[in-house]
Amino acid sequence: MLLGFISIYLMLTFGIGWWASRRVNSSADFVVAGRSLPLFMAACALFATWFGSETVLGASAEFVEGGVLGIIEDPFGASLCLLLAGLLVARPLYKLQLLTFNDFFRIRFNKTSEIISALFMAPSYFSWIAAQLVALSILLHVVAGVDRDLGIIICTVVVLSYTYIGGMWAVAITDFVQTIIIIIGLLALVIDIVWQVGGVGVMIEAAPDDFFQFFPEPKSGPIIAWIAAWMTIGLGSIPQQDIFQRVMSAKSERTAINASYLSAAMYLSIAFMPLIIALGGKMLYPELAEGDSQLLLPALVLQHSGLGMQVLFFGALLSAILSTASGAMLAPATVIGENLVKPLMPHISDKNLLRVMRGAVVFVALVTAAMALSRGNIYELVGESSAFSLVSLFVPLIAGIYWKKASPAGSILAMFVGLIVWFYTQWLGTGLEDASSILWQIPPLMYGLFASAIGMIAGSLIWKRPSIQEQVRSEIPAA
Repeated sequence: MLLGFISIYLMLTFGIGWWASRRVNSSADFVVAGRSLPLFMAACALFATWFGSETVLGASAEFVEGGVLGIIEDPFGASLCLLLAGLLVARPLYKLQLLTFNDFFRIRFNKTSEIISALFMAPSYFSWIAAQLVALSILLHVVAGVDRDLGIIICTVVVLSYTYIGGMWAVAITDFVQTIIIIIGLLALVIDIVWQVGGVGVMIEAAPDDFFQFFPEPKSGPIIAWIAAWMTIGLGSIPQQDIFQRVMSAKSERTAINASYLSAAMYLSIAFMPLIIALGGKMLYPELAEGDSQLLLPALVLQHSGLGMQVLFFGALLSAILSTASGAMLAPATVIGENLVKPLMPHISDKNLLRVMRGAVVFVALVTAAMALSRGNIYELVGESSAFSLVSLFVPLIAGIYWKKASPAGSILAMFVGLIVWFYTQWLGTGLEDASSILWQIPPLMYGLFASAIGMIAGSLIWKRPSIQEQVRSEIPAA
């Protein structure tokens, strides 16, 4: 019966994508929904950026095992990112009316920076999308006993289908519908679990003494690791195409800014629901937490809830993961089309560019499905994705907006140096396997971010950006 409801839900999702495809007549429709989303739809789209497997399954597992200090990256860091998107980038980038984040690199720096940033950005999404596919396969396995690998293939086909035909319009409309389902489903389950436990006060009293500790103590873990957890998504996801597309889809500059603030508040509040459910579930049924803690919530609902609650929870979970996966799959595909293929084919028509972007969606789906088949930890996959963009793209973006002296050479050096240092320090093993066991050890992403900043400063001061007069003279043919 439950599998039947899930099947109907997937069919409705595909139907929404098909209906939305009628609005897609240009690449702008496909990428930014024609820049016409009202406030609440834009906020729902931004909220759904990450509210998927890493929050409902991954973060809840980290929470029951490590308490509040285990979830700094998500939901706290993710909420910070949405807030900073409104404060720092929504206004200056919306005014430029761009299709992709990498278009900014071309306008602010040069075409070389555009292409390099696109080459760095597109792969950063692969781990993220793979995490959503893993989560969807877990859902199918728990509900219907579907083999994990087969589940990944099925889920890839579903997400690919409605993203391919509807683009950002399909993503935005389904995000709006799915956000409502998420809130209803999770709220109903929170009320049920808290009532069974005996109230929030009972849950707090039963938790370990340091379970709700927000700031780390020197004896329990290095402060630098805590800061790095905030930065991973909080800063690392700001220079990302999925955030950019959702901001640019708003109908006005003010709507884009307010939608970022509203989505930050939505994320921080709604994301605590699965955490409360997981903690209450562990208290009521501790045996469920003995295996893979990522399966705690699905197992709890299946074994100890009626059909109505199961439909609400799995509908909410499915909604969350599909929203995240579709937007994440669309983002690198548009970057590939707009910033990698289009520069090679400058006279390509908008109709053919749209075809290229849809073909890129298929390519991204195949690559990420292969990754999902070989990896299994949701939280780790998500962390890898955000760290990649943090060490390579964050500094050039912020410097490009707020530092007049930032030059093309500085942007390129910042991207390469940050990424190389990050990879090198990871290879040396300077990262924290267990943040509570090694005092003051610096995570690799901190080295990478610092190196990126040094690269930007050095490159911009040594190889200065040419003045307007110099640029004009260089474009005048010699006599």
